[in-house]
Amino acid sequence: MRLYLALPSVVVALLFAASGVAAVTRGWVLPWNRRHVRRVRLYGWGQLVAGFGLCCQVVFGLVISGIGIRQFGTFAGSGLLLTGLLVMVVSQFGGDRQGSGTP
Repeated sequence: MRLYLALPSVVVALLFAASGVAAVTRGWVLPWNRRHVRRVRLYGWGQLVAGFGLCCQVVFGLVISGIGIRQFGTFAGSGLLLTGLLVMVVSQFGGDRQGSGTP
């Protein structure tokens, strides 16, 4: 196990997921993304999925040692990460800004 790679990656994924929770529950987006995001809740769900995908990649890529499950888990994490990023891109298009956060 490469702990020096796993710990910072998990911390980044958890911060990413925490920002997603803030967007879903409160409608709050980080200040540098506020003018780009049109659908805040969808953006938050995209962040949650991407954060979970990054955690999945870290766990299966760095912690698990079985080669079969390691490849499947890393591939599934990549799919989740890509899906989350696509949802975040889609949330930047559309109508007026939704949510109760600060514009």
